[in-house]
Amino acid sequence: MNNKINRRQCLDALSRGIGVSMAPCLLSGCRSTGQSNPPDRKKKQIKHLITLSFDDGFKKSSLETARLFEKYHLSACINVIATGHLKSFRIPDAYQADISKGDFGLWNELKARGHEIMPHGYRHANKAKMPFEQARDLVLRCLDIFSRELKDFDPRRAVFNFPYNASTPALEKWLAAEVLAFRTGGPALNPLPHPGQVKLTCTSHGPGNIDRHLESKVDQLLSRQSGWLIYNTHGLDGEGWGPVSSYFLEKLINRLLALDAVTLLPAAQSLLTLAPA
Repeated sequence: MNNKINRRQCLDALSRGIGVSMAPCLLSGCRSTGQSNPPDRKKKQIKHLITLSFDDGFKKSSLETARLFEKYHLSACINVIATGHLKSFRIPDAYQADISKGDFGLWNELKARGHEIMPHGYRHANKAKMPFEQARDLVLRCLDIFSRELKDFDPRRAVFNFPYNASTPALEKWLAAEVLAFRTGGPALNPLPHPGQVKLTCTSHGPGNIDRHLESKVDQLLSRQSGWLIYNTHGLDGEGWGPVSSYFLEKLINRLLALDAVTLLPAAQSLLTLAPA
């Protein structure tokens, strides 16, 4: 096999769920398009995995997040509201007011560039505060829109990201048979990806800037022998609830890429490439 794999090929490989060995530049953090892997280089051993999960689908922030991740040959994890771009969308809280959201034209473009675009609900409703049947219907309506509008979307290869990180045991039990996995609230640190892992838990912080809180959680992960940190942020530079600053985010990415055995990957790609069934 030709070892020369450019950034686009690396991103495409992981977005299609191809094995880790097929995307060496993404997992090794190499920064030059087309750079070859030295023949004697050992396959990277992953001890610390980090998923930065960007919710709500703010247009400006999503474009900047994608640009920043691409700069370092990484795939961003962007979770969007199925109807967020429609004129009929009702703002669920003050933190989403007057902030333009992307549409499926943008989401298909970013997916084609290698980023992970995943469902974040039909209308950003708190499903822990409604009857099971109503919550299930909203999830199904969300997945139906994604299946129609997002190219090659397959629920069985998708992570459903609960709005407000709020779920119930009944919803979790049902949803486990509908999707690859789901993300909800809970401990920030998860076990490294393994077969059968369906429930992913994450932490978040807000409503203000989360730079210091995120850094503390990264340090917590790195102080342990191994683990998977899933951190839920939203927009950049003041957009949304609990935003991260783009300046800090780039500094963090640089720091993490310089560390051995640390990898940044979206949630579904982590499961599909590191814990294939």
